[in-house]
Amino acid sequence: MTLYFEEEGDLTLELPCEELAKTVMEAALDYEECPYEAEVNLLLTMNEEIREMNARFREIDRATDVLSFPMVDYNEPGNFEFLEEADEYFHPESGELMLGDIVISKEKVLSQAEEYGHSPKREYAFLIAHSMLHLMGYDHMEEEERVCMETRQNEILERLGITR
Repeated sequence: MTLYFEEEGDLTLELPCEELAKTVMEAALDYEECPYEAEVNLLLTMNEEIREMNARFREIDRATDVLSFPMVDYNEPGNFEFLEEADEYFHPESGELMLGDIVISKEKVLSQAEEYGHSPKREYAFLIAHSMLHLMGYDHMEEEERVCMETRQNEILERLGITR
C-alpha cells in the first residue's frame, strides 16, 4: 500500500504517526479482505483548518476529529467485486486502488483521548480505522450502520492489540 502522508500546524503528536497510520490502514484492508493494493492520502492538521474544510465540504461550521473523502462509489460497503470492471478507480502508473483522502485534527486526537480516557495512540488509530471504513463504503447514518462500523473498528484495533 502507498500512504501519502502530510502534516501541518505547530502541534506534534508524540506518536510514530506515519508508521502507525500505515499499520492500521493495512489492518483495515486485510480485515475487509480488499483484494487490491491501495493508495491513501492522509493529512494531519489543526482544528481551524479542519473546521474550514468541514464548513466547505459538509456545510458544518465547526471543528471535527476526522474527515473522509472516498474516491470509490460502492454499491455495497466492503464489496470490491465491481472494481474488476472499473479502471477509473486505479492509479494509472502504480495500479493501486485509489481509496481517497483522510484528514485528522491533531488537537482532537489529544482532547478526545483525554475525554474518553484512553491514550492518544488509541484515539489516533481509532480515527484511522474509522476513516478507512468510510473509504471502503461504510457509513453510520442509521443505527444499524453505526453498530456495524463500531464492531469493525473495534475488531481491527483488537487485532493490532490497540485497546482502551
